[in-house]
Amino acid sequence: MTGPKIAVLLPGREGRPVGTLRYGTDAARRFSLFRYAPSWLGSRDAFALAPDMPLEARSFRCSGLSALPGPVLDGAPDSWGRDILRSALPGQTGELDYLLAAGDATRQGALGYATADEPPPAGSPCRSRRGLRALRDLVAAWERDRDASTAEALAPAIGSLGGSRPKADFVDGGHLAIAKFTSVHDRSPVARLEVATLRLARRAGLDAARARLALRQDSRPVAIVRRFDRRGGARLPYLSARSFLGARAPGACYTDIAERIALHGFEPARQMTELYHRLLFTILVSNRDDHLQNHGFLHVRGGLWALAPAFDIVPQPHRRRRLKTAIAPGYSRAASIEAALETAPRFGLGRDDARAMLRTMLEVVTGQWAALCRAEGMAAPAWSASHPKRRARVFEPMRSR
Repeated sequence: MTGPKIAVLLPGREGRPVGTLRYGTDAARRFSLFRYAPSWLGSRDAFALAPDMPLEARSFRCSGLSALPGPVLDGAPDSWGRDILRSALPGQTGELDYLLAAGDATRQGALGYATADEPPPAGSPCRSRRGLRALRDLVAAWERDRDASTAEALAPAIGSLGGSRPKADFVDGGHLAIAKFTSVHDRSPVARLEVATLRLARRAGLDAARARLALRQDSRPVAIVRRFDRRGGARLPYLSARSFLGARAPGACYTDIAERIALHGFEPARQMTELYHRLLFTILVSNRDDHLQNHGFLHVRGGLWALAPAFDIVPQPHRRRRLKTAIAPGYSRAASIEAALETAPRFGLGRDDARAMLRTMLEVVTGQWAALCRAEGMAAPAWSASHPKRRARVFEPMRSR
């Protein structure tokens, strides 16, 4: 194979070897091979990095668009970071360049990487409120002119953050967080709405990421979202739902996630109920960005995974309310309360329990969303579930059953 051998590590004094990764091309097709280290396979506390990568002494081949295994790809920069790194790094930028450019100190999840030549950079999150304002202005400058010198200044704070919207790592009160900036192209208060909706999610009973608004009096406020893959300074293994599902990910539905939770989830009944909670909430608040990379899992023990706190819930007005992830096979991607109630048994819930859950959640959403929006400096969306007409349409399926 071409390309260097990459050591895959877990945190420790010098990094604990988990396996090795080789990356190369075969007849113009990119692929990678991952193999667990013998010492990892023989360890009492070893766990599989993903359900589709069991603890076996063999090579796991991955090919396709990125050609990196799911757990590795989850810790690599996404479109926002890649655009910046493509401009900041000299020469041709490939998959390993993106992966190794993200510092392990701020990388998503627990995996780290090193080559025989040198370890990857540590990463430099912004630490002060004054620095946050300067970083926000730097992000705005990059959005406007895409200058290479601006990209070089931004690159250390970008890390492995996903998505396409502007963001950077940020240390908030001693906790690693994500600073999510108002884009120069925004025509709606996205940062304010995300913070208000995450707060609403917690009040509605979801396990949701903690968030606050910084520079809130400014016309370009910043949403500060606490990183949940860190605990007391320790890095926690993380998988996106895409990686959790593995080969089943293309075209996967919410019920596919529930089935995989039944097999590999920690306290699976509780996890499936939480997933159903999130499905209902997604429908009620018109979240149209519920793709598989916006659902995540944290490793608990022994290869068992629990849903990470909900994140990236940003409502979007649209006449045709659709989901990025369908509810179940045979259903369209319409954001349908009827479909959610019909499929409740596939999440381990009775229909009566599902209706009671929906009614309680709807009361919270309709009763508190407007106040939470006002608290973050904006009006409640007229298209939200707090609107009387929307509220009546949501209640109708419950009355007819």
